[in-house]
Amino acid sequence: MSLYSFIQNFKFSDAPVKTQELLKTCLLDIIGVASGARANHTSITLKNFAVTHYPASSLSSRLWFDGRAVHPFGAGYAGGFNVDSLDAHEGHFTSKGHAGATVVPAVIALVDACRAQGKDISGEELLTVLMLGYETGLRAGNALMAIAPEYHASGAFSGLGVVCAGTRLLNLDEETFLHALGIAEYFGPRCPMMRLVDYPSMLRDAHGAGAYAGLNALFMAQAGVTGAPAATVEAEDVAEFWNGIGEEWEIDKQYFKPWPVCRWAQPALTAMTALKLQHPEIVPQAVETVEVETFHESMRLQGHRPKNADEAQYALAFPMAALIARGRVGADEVTGDAIHAADILSISERVNITEAADLSARFPEEILSRVTVQLKDGKSFTSPITAAKGDPENPMSDAEFADKFHMFADESLGVSRSQAIQDSVLNLYGQANCEDFLNLLLSPA
Repeated sequence: MSLYSFIQNFKFSDAPVKTQELLKTCLLDIIGVASGARANHTSITLKNFAVTHYPASSLSSRLWFDGRAVHPFGAGYAGGFNVDSLDAHEGHFTSKGHAGATVVPAVIALVDACRAQGKDISGEELLTVLMLGYETGLRAGNALMAIAPEYHASGAFSGLGVVCAGTRLLNLDEETFLHALGIAEYFGPRCPMMRLVDYPSMLRDAHGAGAYAGLNALFMAQAGVTGAPAATVEAEDVAEFWNGIGEEWEIDKQYFKPWPVCRWAQPALTAMTALKLQHPEIVPQAVETVEVETFHESMRLQGHRPKNADEAQYALAFPMAALIARGRVGADEVTGDAIHAADILSISERVNITEAADLSARFPEEILSRVTVQLKDGKSFTSPITAAKGDPENPMSDAEFADKFHMFADESLGVSRSQAIQDSVLNLYGQANCEDFLNLLLSPA
């Protein structure tokens, strides 16, 4: 079956039941993250940027939790930055990146624009195109990571998932679809990810740029612009990454984050959480030093005294200190005044992060850390080699997902609206149209 045939003929019910449920979990997780980031500096800046530079025209999409109408380009940009500004969204091992933070905002923007033009879209169809966007975006990421010489941000590949989802929504013919793939790949933002790790900024993992690239490619191809073949899809040397589509599911291989910080910091936080549960004497005033042994990429996070929210989330020492000092790492700990809090910074200075050769050798197939806590009274506790909570082999429970969603959404949107969003997502499949869901998501908070 060709990729185009798969896109046009796939039904949400074709996926295994557990994969269907996982897609809903992904959607709710992304919404929770976006709500937690709704009022931070990056999200507000990008929403205002979209209103100023991408006004609504014949195409109109509303901004998340805001209600203002802009062009889908602006909604995609703002939505991608919004989700990406709180680093708690799901990710994927083989692509070394994320699809949902691009695909969900871009698809929602396109669906809202289609509905504004009078097109009815059912809850089932919305779930279907989201599944298409995730699955194809992740496979494009696998292909790019296999053939590209440099580690690129997720926006470099996730726009291709937007094209595949959008092709179904817009009912593009196969020739137009192939041109759109080529345009999205050719104009895809090949952002050097490790530069962002070394110099954290609002640019993050390029999800806003990926959303824009995918939407732009759809509209350009629809207008008759031609594109070169997409090497990450059509080249012979990447065929293995597209084999089995519709039978094997990359989305099943995703990981989820309990905490809103870089994926590479999560194993150490998981290890510290376990140590605190096992040893109640690990309290802030008792800690002398914390030694974190980890793989090279994680070691480069460091981040003992972040200057802003971007540095706090692309850090390891600071969130580790917040977990010890405050007992949690939520949105406030990495975006608010807590970034400059003396109780956290005093512990952060005592966190030492070093590379462990044995753990670097197991990366990227495994993301692992080991933590030792030295107390002032001489006691010392060392964790085993630990994988991150939220990995497929160490999954979050339904209750943990619900707690995470409500931790972000309740504080930002209120308990009533966040519960209504959760109920709407869980019941989308049976809805004749997705109007009620979109209104909950896109109306002003």
